[in-house]
Amino acid sequence: MIPETPDLLATLPQALSPWAMFVNAHVVVQAVMVGLALASVITWTVWLAKTVEVRRARASAARLSAALADARTLAEAVRRADDGSVEAALVAAAATEARLSAGAGEGLKDRVASRLARIEAGAGRCLGRGTGILASIGSTAPFVGLFGTVWGIMNSFVGIAQSHTTNLAVVAPGIAEALLATAMGLIAAIPAVVIYNLFARSIAAYRAQLADASAEVLRIVSRDLDRRVLPLREAAE
Repeated sequence: MIPETPDLLATLPQALSPWAMFVNAHVVVQAVMVGLALASVITWTVWLAKTVEVRRARASAARLSAALADARTLAEAVRRADDGSVEAALVAAAATEARLSAGAGEGLKDRVASRLARIEAGAGRCLGRGTGILASIGSTAPFVGLFGTVWGIMNSFVGIAQSHTTNLAVVAPGIAEALLATAMGLIAAIPAVVIYNLFARSIAAYRAQLADASAEVLRIVSRDLDRRVLPLREAAE
């Protein structure tokens, strides 16, 4: 083994902070780290935006359910739910179908249920838009970080061969820089997976709230049919 010379030791990194390791890393490893940092920023941006959106949607659905809880007729439900929200569209759709089915009440509940189901599905898709990127980040970030680690360690071995030494002081900085890429991959992936699962549960709860509101609308329609109130021209107008 060839002893280390002062010139060789002078070229070794003097600091092993995350920033110093990033600066001294190979350009490919640096590109991997930058990409993972951007992925982490995207994750937290989606979290912030979707958290606000989901909370507003669930609060709106809860208000509609409360408004419909004691509505006696569809016309009354239309007046209470006239706020332009997705949830109010459920009541509006029922009123529209009642108007279009004037004089043909047979099968009205099935037609209303079909309209409500499509609104529920559309609202669920709209609320879930943008969360797919979290799943992609969560599944690919560890492998991207691993690629950076493999590339960095490969370059470390090349450096060992060129310096003709196996001293740990020579090997350690390159390996540390390479492992930083894996660490950043995990930092990007773990929050993305956790946040995606949280949103999946929140969106499922929101769709359950919409289903409850749809069931309430159908009950109101059924009561009006029993009273011979429908077709409800008044509710649609």
